[in-house]
Amino acid sequence: MNRLSEHPMSLIDVEFEELYQRHLCRHSQFGINVIHLISLWGIWYSFYGIVYGLIPSPWIMVVLGSSFLILIASNLPILVLVATTLFVAGVCTFTYYVSLPWLWLYLIVFLLFHKIQVWSHKFYPIENDMTIFNRKYSPGILRFFLVLLYEIPIVLRYLFLDK
Repeated sequence: MNRLSEHPMSLIDVEFEELYQRHLCRHSQFGINVIHLISLWGIWYSFYGIVYGLIPSPWIMVVLGSSFLILIASNLPILVLVATTLFVAGVCTFTYYVSLPWLWLYLIVFLLFHKIQVWSHKFYPIENDMTIFNRKYSPGILRFFLVLLYEIPIVLRYLFLDK
């Protein structure tokens, strides 16, 4: 990708293809994407587990999962949206049936899987030039939330739809 769109970085009108191409600059190897998907599963499991532990109703997971999908749906290709929906449904179902006995254990799960995701970069160090992306997607709170919201769809696209 030699040229980015003229649209500014935004949470509302997201250029998913640009985010995907940016992701490939640091995550172009199959193994790192597998590790990231496993890590994302653990991170989201811990998030839903904490919320479900505080508000013990399966409807809270339905509301959170649906809200997340509604927020990102208009910016995703249909097959990526379907894959993301299956991922979210899987995490919510797993959380419902495999609850940890103490709420604080979810914090340990979160930290463990986050560390695994960070450590994976030591084993898969290939990086490509990100200069063009860094102009538009500069570090900050907006980019943090873009990555937070779109990392699952990006990794799912790489692993299941682009191979």
